[in-house]
Amino acid sequence: MRLFLLGLVVALVVPANAVAGGRVSAFYYPWYGTSSADGSYQHWSQDGHAPPNDIASSYYPAIGLYSSSDKLVIDAQMSEIRGAGIDEIAVSWWGKGSPEDLRMPAIVSAAGKRGVIVAAHIEPYHGRTVESIASDIAYLAGRYGIRTFYIYRPFDMAPGDWADNHPLLHPAPDITLYAQTALAGAAATARFDGVYTYDIVTYGGNSFHRLCAEAHAMHLLCAPSVGPGYNAKRGSGDAVVKLRKRGQTYDAMWRAALASGADDVTITSFNEWHEGTQIEPAVARRRARFRYLSYDGAWGLHGAEAESAYLVRTRYWSDVFHKTALLQPKTKAS
Repeated sequence: MRLFLLGLVVALVVPANAVAGGRVSAFYYPWYGTSSADGSYQHWSQDGHAPPNDIASSYYPAIGLYSSSDKLVIDAQMSEIRGAGIDEIAVSWWGKGSPEDLRMPAIVSAAGKRGVIVAAHIEPYHGRTVESIASDIAYLAGRYGIRTFYIYRPFDMAPGDWADNHPLLHPAPDITLYAQTALAGAAATARFDGVYTYDIVTYGGNSFHRLCAEAHAMHLLCAPSVGPGYNAKRGSGDAVVKLRKRGQTYDAMWRAALASGADDVTITSFNEWHEGTQIEPAVARRRARFRYLSYDGAWGLHGAEAESAYLVRTRYWSDVFHKTALLQPKTKAS
């Protein structure tokens, strides 16, 4: 009840003229492994950590350490994602033959059963070029029907290289490519269809209005990235922290995204546990001498109720966004 009442209060501060568009998308990571399911811990053990008590995250999953190969886990995640009002997952993808690639069939199957759209978040894998990405797009579009591609760090390659390969990067007319950048001019020169930010530390909500205004002026889609906070101290040793502030950080970024006239909203992230940006349920836990953060206190919730607080809150904001989307249906940039 307290969460619902707080939602009504927050709704009052959303600008009446806020215009948004089509989809809510969450960045999804299928790179976790366990010794029982995969022969060894994958990613939970990065940076020298020793699971199951000592993991590479400042938070601990409510379901425990899981394998991204486990179809029951994937199905449960897709149920949570759809229940949170998320339309699409942008799957972290590290090239053909990578563990993430091998897990894609199970993800596509589970997502399809829940009505969740699958997009690809093409990461900076070794040897990545514009030409290799064109091949990746043809492969993922042909094999899985994926039509939306988010390119992380696109300007590791020159904008001109992207523009020169535009026909190969769009093997079908309904392919949409988003560039991870706040430089709308560079994205337009490279002939991307839209922009997203991903990094919620560098690109806070105060940057969204400018970003979307510049993107729209150049006929690009704008999909700013909102997130609950950032804490990668245990995941990578990064000393930078963006506090969650009991949910206030998440709310502020969502309000800014709606006020910016975003076409889509991207969420960083569903389950990037290393960087502490996840909205997947977390549990307050002390394992041996290791103590993990929790969502306790978010929107006035405590204990078991707080574990899923960010999914519940995502549902609220997704509903607000979808209602405003009726004012301006999403159209692909020309």
